[in-house]
Amino acid sequence: MFIVVCNNTNVSKLVFDYVAGWERPRPDGSVALVPGKLAIFSNEQSGRWRSHPNTRPDGKIVVEICGVDVYDPTTGEIRSNSTDDIACWFIDTAYNGESFFVRHAYFTGAEDPYEKLKRALRAEIDEAAWSAIYSTVCRPFEPPKSGRIAVKVINHYGDEVLKTFAV
Repeated sequence: MFIVVCNNTNVSKLVFDYVAGWERPRPDGSVALVPGKLAIFSNEQSGRWRSHPNTRPDGKIVVEICGVDVYDPTTGEIRSNSTDDIACWFIDTAYNGESFFVRHAYFTGAEDPYEKLKRALRAEIDEAAWSAIYSTVCRPFEPPKSGRIAVKVINHYGDEVLKTFAV
């Protein structure tokens, strides 16, 4: 699984169809399944929809964050931000629908946040450990028994976005 944040729902649907596959109407009224352009994520198999979404060959889930959209109530507009504007993001890999529990934590952002964190903590940080969490792609994890995950994104302004996904 991966997450792509688009500037509106129409674009989101087009990206999903491109990656996972879509139905093309035929002149006779029937539909043809068109495979997704990224085979590993295509939900079509032998001309039929898969019974469940495609996963990695080992069955694990991977989330990739590409940006975040935040509603600005003062202007009524939606601000789209790239990963450079995201301070951190978290995954609850077994979301229960009631409370968010951070099971994965990652940091992104431009302008060398590693140096800023070192100064803020007044300590040395293991660069190998930092590189493991300074990422827009999470470590693979097993599908949860709850059937849901949640992703929380916080930008540099402190705006938070939480999105849940059935997996």
